[in-house]
Amino acid sequence: MSRNLKIILATLGVLVVIGLISVGGLWRRVQHLEETPKTDEEARQEVLTPPISTASDVNTNAKIFWASGPDSVAPVNVSIPLSADPVERSKQLIQELIEKPPAPGQRTLPADAVLTDFYVLPGGTAVADFSDALSAELPSGILSESMAVNSIVDTIASNVTGLQRLKILIHGQEVDTLAGHVDLTGFFDLIAPGTTAPSPTETAPAQGGAKVPPAGAR
Repeated sequence: MSRNLKIILATLGVLVVIGLISVGGLWRRVQHLEETPKTDEEARQEVLTPPISTASDVNTNAKIFWASGPDSVAPVNVSIPLSADPVERSKQLIQELIEKPPAPGQRTLPADAVLTDFYVLPGGTAVADFSDALSAELPSGILSESMAVNSIVDTIASNVTGLQRLKILIHGQEVDTLAGHVDLTGFFDLIAPGTTAPSPTETAPAQGGAKVPPAGAR
């Protein structure tokens, strides 16, 4: 056997071995993907909003308010890790609200919406700053807008203590309306559904925008 032929055969042998290794690795990756399938939405949200985890997280039964019918929201009990810190806890709750509606028809916030910041001012005023997608991708209309706001307000009010009212910003700015109808220039009272609002002497009055009633109640 000539020297050149031996070199060719040896090269082919090496290529076959490399090919087998590559095929094996590809097969293992395919098997892993089959075991943990993810929707495009889940994959996109993992990039946009990585899971929030804190040292004080405790598995908690939380009430998340998703759509219940065409013009109202209602609580769904879910067990999720929640932080003891009100800021981080609020971020975790809103992330759950955006990412995991029980069914597509129960979604109240656009899938691409991102809570870019959340902080609390002295006196218990919370500020939630959302990406442009919250207004740009939300269907314009009093029904969809009021359900979006009420789902945020009720979810925070029912699961976070010590907060009095909420201000919603879009891309760091105050805007006149959410998507053409619901007024965002004021504040929303954080009163858990089923509880009684404190008297005006017990807390500072909210400026503008109290909780938005469903369209049918206007």
